[in-house]
This record gives sequence, structure tokens and C-alpha cells, in this order.
Amino acid sequence: MKILCINVRKGLGDQIIFLPYIHAISKKFKCQVSLLAKSNSRAKELFEDDNHINEIITLEKDMDGTKGIFKLTSEIKKRHFDKVFIFNSSLRYHIVSKLAGIKSINQYPLFLKKDNIVHSAKIFTQSITNNIVNTEPNLLIKKKEINLDKNFKYICLGISASGPTKRWGIENYIKLAEELVKNKKCKFYLAGGKNDMNLINEFKKSKVGKDAISFGSMKIRDTLKYISNSHLYVGNDTGWAHLSVALNVKALTIFCDSPVAAYGSYSKKMFTIEPEGIAKGTTTHNTLGKEKISFNHVLERSLQLLS
Repeated sequence: MKILCINVRKGLGDQIIFLPYIHAISKKFKCQVSLLAKSNSRAKELFEDDNHINEIITLEKDMDGTKGIFKLTSEIKKRHFDKVFIFNSSLRYHIVSKLAGIKSINQYPLFLKKDNIVHSAKIFTQSITNNIVNTEPNLLIKKKEINLDKNFKYICLGISASGPTKRWGIENYIKLAEELVKNKKCKFYLAGGKNDMNLINEFKKSKVGKDAISFGSMKIRDTLKYISNSHLYVGNDTGWAHLSVALNVKALTIFCDSPVAAYGSYSKKMFTIEPEGIAKGTTTHNTLGKEKISFNHVLERSLQLLS
């Protein structure tokens, strides 16, 4: 049997959050699946070692949108899929699947509004598998040991974010690192990309930044060995936080301006920090709460999770 799963959300974190559902479908039908994903979700790097996924089909720009329907259809049709599972409510992907000759099309209700990505995916997958699906992601990688001094705690600092309103300031992370080293022997990984080099350089110039390892020039694939050997992630709500929990690392995640109800509640390894004065579990994309994050609360929870 040949199965296609479609998850075309653009974020790395979104790909991780949907991993339990891809795995559940693979297990239900006892076969590997193909996954249609956007390149900026980094699916090819993330799932290279995953024995539930046999192929990543990249949704190229010229396959996207209404104009790309026929090119995408051609790409799907030549693989002769028996079933497709569409993790969205877009009519476009239903049409593509029909045109590609896939006989069994399974999809969210069309034109679904107010989608909580975790709840919708869980309900959809459970209706297919007839089993409860655990929402904990498990990123399958070939474990790579690195030479670590076991006298230290290794902390991944998620200084990056998809926008300035979601980013707790770099000065806070420097201060946090300074306080942590007063209490424990720590070394730091700086989880940021090429667009975060100004933040990375500012941290590395600080008195706690000399030995910090930056992810700035690494491929996502190369960062996994460092994250998986970390004792804790502390950082913004960004893909690095979701990678951490998928690699069995506790993540203390700061939600300044994104929906904690969706992105902060699917894993027991995800611990959240929310703005003071706002009802717990209610942050959205318009909360704008980064100035209301308590430094002392972040420090206190970091030390608790490291103990």
C-alpha cells in the first residue's frame, strides 16, 4: 500500500507537532508513508532517520497556490498512491488528490475555522486509527555522542523567534546565563540561525559567552546531537523548543505573543512561562506580552528543572 500524508504548514515546530499523527498512520497501515511538506519546515533534515517515512515530497513554490495545482497533481499522480491523509481543510488539496487518481481521500472537514492544530490533528487521526493517539512527539535520529564534561549542565538557549514580538530580549538571556552559572556549572548552546547572528554575537561577547556553541552556521541536522545531549531548553516559542521536547529534553518555553493553548500543552516535557497579569493559557498572536515576562520566574523555573 502506498500512502501520502500532507502537512504543508511552514514551521519546523508544526512539523514536529504533527509527527505523532504521521507515526500513528504508518503503524495503523503497517507501512512507511510519503510526506508532502514545504522546504522551510526542514522535514527532509528532520526525518532522515525516521523509519516511518520513506520519502519527503517538497512542495515547491511553482506547485503552490491555484496556479500550481496541475504541476503538483503531476508530481503526486506519478507515485500511484492508494490513500491520502490531508492535515488541513483546504479544498485545493482535495482537488489535487482527486485529479491524481487517489481513491481513498481522508481530510479535515472542508473550510474548518478556528483550528487548534493539536486538537484537530488528534481527532482526525484517532478517527482513522480507532485508537487514542499520544500527542508526545518522538523525533527518531541516530544518536551521536559528543564529548561532554559531565560536571556541567548543558543548556540550549532559544534566543531566536519568528518575529520581534515573540522574542524575549537577548539582554535577558545574558543575565539569565550569568545567574545560572552562579548556582551551577553550565555551558550554553545558542539556538539561532543566520538571521540571529547579531544576537549570537552579543551573547558571545558577554562574560558568559566565551565557550558558548552557536547554531548560527549549522544545518538543522547538525544541531540535533547538541540538543539531544542538553539538560534543558530555555527560550522563546520557536521551532527549537519543539525540537527539544521531540528529543526528550525538557523545554521551558516563553510565550510572549503566540497561542500557548495550541503550542504549549501537547507535551509533558513542555513547561511554559506566560506574561504576568494575563490569564493562564490565554496568550494569542496579539498578546504582545514580552515586557510582562518575569525574569525571576524564568530563573526560578530554570533552576528547578535543572535540579
